[in-house]
Amino acid sequence: MSQTNTNNDQYYVPHLAKWPIVGSIGMTMTAVGAAIYMNNQFDSPIVMYLGFATLIFMMFGWFGEVIKESESNKYNPQVDASFRMGMIWFIFSEVMFFAGFFGALWYVRNMAVPWLGGEGTGVFTNTELWSGYEGVWPTNGPGNIGGKFELVDPFHLPLINTVLLMASSITLTIAHHALVDGARKKVIGWLIATVVLGATFLFFQVDEYIEAYQHLDLTLKSGIYGSTFFMLTGFHGMHVTLGAIMLTVITIRMMRGHFKPESHFGFEAVAWYWHFVDVVWLGLFIFVYII
Repeated sequence: MSQTNTNNDQYYVPHLAKWPIVGSIGMTMTAVGAAIYMNNQFDSPIVMYLGFATLIFMMFGWFGEVIKESESNKYNPQVDASFRMGMIWFIFSEVMFFAGFFGALWYVRNMAVPWLGGEGTGVFTNTELWSGYEGVWPTNGPGNIGGKFELVDPFHLPLINTVLLMASSITLTIAHHALVDGARKKVIGWLIATVVLGATFLFFQVDEYIEAYQHLDLTLKSGIYGSTFFMLTGFHGMHVTLGAIMLTVITIRMMRGHFKPESHFGFEAVAWYWHFVDVVWLGLFIFVYII
């Protein structure tokens, strides 16, 4: 068991934990299992699934211990500061993650496609290899890879999803202010509204994908446009899913009496993440759907 830290000047040292080892085993099983399955060494992805199960078990166990220690007031201000710095660096890593994909989109649209179309030093490539190819966006690339496709109407489902996510940021902010004011029932109500808005976003995202595949012939095989479109929106959808799960967890914790007006970093961390996801979507809506 961990010892209660009564000295605010002394950094809290947790007990020895098995969870890092469990997590390492889970990640190894997942990676090795996926590699074996994708290389047709086994007919079943059972090793990969066991790895996923191990990771889920680790997350429940590790986060559960941290929550218990936090709720029993074992963390001093230094630990709170370290948690905040850790979350800030995590979100920064996510910013750079999406920056890489946005950078790839910029490079393709402003350099690779015009070059293949004959601009700048790409004249020789265009005349000798891809004669007649016009470097305009959107494109499936030289050779009409994946066939013709239609674009998703940005002012239908994408616009609805934009409104949903912006509204979810507002409801989450209201919930945060209610928590600071000590209005627990109000917090729970606005958190539930936020979760519903996030789940609705995901529902429409799936509906959009179905429409793209079945009616617009826009798939991952639709050349460079299809790959960048699904890469950016797909990874964002994964982050919305994770954010919705985290929002659900803190809603349940609120119902169980967790978080105090003066101490609720677990709530704040999820709010930071959710607002980050919303900002990324604004960039997606502008640079992927509209421009």
